[in-house]
Amino acid sequence: MVDTGRVKNISVLGAGVMGREIAQVALMAGYDKVFLYSRSLETINKAKKFIENGLEKIKSKNLLDERHTVDSLMKNLVLMRDIEKTVENADYVIESVPENMKLKQEVFTKLGKCAPEHAILATNTSTMSITKIAEHSNRPDKVIGMHFFTPIPVLRLIELIKGEKTSDTTINVALEVGEKLPALKGKRYLPVIQKDRPGFIVNRLTITCNLYLNWLLDHAIENNIPIEQVDADAGDITYLGPFAKMDYFGLDTVCNTMNYFAETLSPEFAPGKTLSTLVKEGNLGKKTGKGLYKWDENKPLLSKAKKAGLFNPEMFMAIQLNEGCRLLEEGVSNNYKMIDNTMLAGMDMPGPFGPGKRNYEKWAKMLDDLVERTGIKYLLPCNLMRTGGFVKMRD
Repeated sequence: MVDTGRVKNISVLGAGVMGREIAQVALMAGYDKVFLYSRSLETINKAKKFIENGLEKIKSKNLLDERHTVDSLMKNLVLMRDIEKTVENADYVIESVPENMKLKQEVFTKLGKCAPEHAILATNTSTMSITKIAEHSNRPDKVIGMHFFTPIPVLRLIELIKGEKTSDTTINVALEVGEKLPALKGKRYLPVIQKDRPGFIVNRLTITCNLYLNWLLDHAIENNIPIEQVDADAGDITYLGPFAKMDYFGLDTVCNTMNYFAETLSPEFAPGKTLSTLVKEGNLGKKTGKGLYKWDENKPLLSKAKKAGLFNPEMFMAIQLNEGCRLLEEGVSNNYKMIDNTMLAGMDMPGPFGPGKRNYEKWAKMLDDLVERTGIKYLLPCNLMRTGGFVKMRD
């Protein structure tokens, strides 16, 4: 079995937003070779330019390790368009292809055949089952979830998710590799998630809020309430309101994750009429120039002058506290502090348990009222939230 002392070469499969950022931090960590794969020549060339520009920016701020230059690091980047050759000398492979279970399983089938026997195989899936991906690798003990958060060179979090057959040695290697990858905001935070559940921690808490947003979106459209007025309800909390953020991430991505949660958690996660129609029409948000908003020069055309009085930011915290309590009940974590720390490291925002200790009774009542209004039973407070039992689960 490989150990980090022998991890010399890292292969990254997929050169999109996540893949190219993973390759950049792997270069900054000083690995001998970083192989970056994409089938598309255009994508791979864009990735090279992106990485070089990213390194130059870090150097200009005097944040690049003085042992390295941009040129020396770029010489360690190997661009590939053949997946077998990309991994033939890899000690550690990180898959970052689109969030599609069938596609990921196909990639891991290839990895099981082509990657060296000692290589660790990591998947950067944001929501999907590590166990089901690993089943196709012919070496499930060497497969682990390694969920990064963009911008990867900045944010500290990497969620490590154990599949049913992931070995302790694989976890230890992943921990040491992850700790070696630099982050501008400080030391990496690498929670080891012992139970393979949809969405892991951060996305489980945040995507569950889409149940509320999904209903709110259809309600606003049906009642001729401008979406920008609902986003304006978020006030100064965030530059982009919740619906503009959906556009930013891509409405197809939002729908894909909601459909996965609908299959694995509750049918109530299925995207509503508005989202489904936009995706069917190909209006995916920022990436296509039109979605819930029209976009111009990477900015949504909106005005926050008037508020609808519909969106309640505190409801997000209530939903996230409830879902965090569910994770405790499911054994994804055995203490709420880990969940709060994970949210802070990945989202740059506090987790729900700190304020939840003072507000859980109020928030449980808010959720009860929301369920009565919307009929979304998944949002009913779980026992651990309703009783406040989570307070005893700090350590």
